[in-house]
Amino acid sequence: MIEPQRHGGHRENIWLALEIGNSRLHWALFIGEILYSTWDTDYLAESVVQQLAESQTLNDLLKKIFSPFEPGDFLSNTSPLCPCAPLPPCPLLVASVVPSQTAIWQSYPNVGVIILDQIPLKGVYPTLGIDRALALWGAGKTWGFPMLVIDAGTALTFTAADANQCLVGGAILPGLGLQFATLGQQTGQLPLVEIDKLASLPSRFALNTTEAIESGVIYTFIAGIKDFIQAWWNLFPGGKIAIKGGDRTLIINYLQALYPEIATHLIVEPNLIFWGMREIETW
Repeated sequence: MIEPQRHGGHRENIWLALEIGNSRLHWALFIGEILYSTWDTDYLAESVVQQLAESQTLNDLLKKIFSPFEPGDFLSNTSPLCPCAPLPPCPLLVASVVPSQTAIWQSYPNVGVIILDQIPLKGVYPTLGIDRALALWGAGKTWGFPMLVIDAGTALTFTAADANQCLVGGAILPGLGLQFATLGQQTGQLPLVEIDKLASLPSRFALNTTEAIESGVIYTFIAGIKDFIQAWWNLFPGGKIAIKGGDRTLIINYLQALYPEIATHLIVEPNLIFWGMREIETW
């Protein structure tokens, strides 16, 4: 396994970070410590992994990861990267919550797979998700501890650590989309509510079924987030809070409307896991 070049404990040159989620691949392109670009793709065929290893240039590598690709999407004339320069097997750092996908990417010749033991958080339990641990580590190392990370994705998770970088704990519950989908799919009479049409808060006391579902899910969902945040501040007055995940913007909008004094204190950052991966010094 080839180590990425380092100087003073930091990586140099080009390397890729890959977060393997439950349904998609999340990518980041780094130049040393600098996060240059991020993007998402569907899962890739196992044959593509070998093709990536054989890429001769950065341009060639990025074309294989997803299509259509234009070098201008990532690289400008002022970029320190040369997309056509010869490229050895590009270092790839992987964090995965899908074991079957992890196995596919372990065939890449210059790969490091992060495991929980490599994250310097203290007091972690063996089944803590690598994504939650990395996001917490990345947020804490970037903005300081104590830190609470809220991940508003398919599941809504809370993960926290104290000033000594020791895990306080957290919670997991269904995310907004999952709650709406459960009501729509598991009941005979209730409609399926589409989350992408909920940019503004619904009426709290609704006069039709669809809006009643919207009200019930959204107001209790936001109230739950508010309760966890207040409990966090009771434990750690002034403790920092970062939020990520696909529903982060929607949730911030709701919090700004209902609890602006909370919304103004939240750090909104979608790339917390990549910040955490950047801080892992061994492969």
